[in-house]
Amino acid sequence: MRFFKKEKEVVELVLRHLEITEKCLSTAAMTVDAYIRGVIDEAKTLARQVSSLESEADLVRYEIRDKLYSGAYLPLLREDIYRLVEAIDKLANAGEACCDFFLNQRPSIPEGLNASFLKVSGESLGIIGTLKAAVQCFFSGECRSEVVREHTKEIDQIESRVDKLEWDLTKSIFTASLDHSQKIHLKLCLNSIVEVSDRAEDASDQLDLAILKSMI
Repeated sequence: MRFFKKEKEVVELVLRHLEITEKCLSTAAMTVDAYIRGVIDEAKTLARQVSSLESEADLVRYEIRDKLYSGAYLPLLREDIYRLVEAIDKLANAGEACCDFFLNQRPSIPEGLNASFLKVSGESLGIIGTLKAAVQCFFSGECRSEVVREHTKEIDQIESRVDKLEWDLTKSIFTASLDHSQKIHLKLCLNSIVEVSDRAEDASDQLDLAILKSMI
């Protein structure tokens, strides 16, 4: 893919947006870890950083939109690139929502489930690293489409692992000796974590579409 001035500016912004989103999700993962360890003040501080990073990602997304409106990229690709950026931005939104759930609703996680919650959090929020590699590969103009698609396949594999972890943890929650209301609350908590990997899969699908359009 050859790049001209406006396209290069968009690429720089997309990569900046990716960096912010990655930092947002890594900080969100630290927030969950701190909360589960019982270090609430640290979790609060980290959650505020997540919120700030999510807002910063939004501002960069607006810049990308303006560049695309000004004529960057052919019309065939323009909409797909913005939809890709929007899909990536939803990961940052999901990371912030996850932190909000923990700090606003304060779920009571039994000690025996701590390790399982941390594992699913690490997998779900950590998926951004693979998505970032895929998007960087696509926009670098140096990767063959097959290489980019290998990254998107890996995203699907991670998402499948998260699904399995979610299934196992859901079973553990509902077979535990807990009040039903607490079980429901823990399941909602789990949902807020796995939402990130679900959104990553959506972004991966959007990237696949952009790859197809770029080959026409």
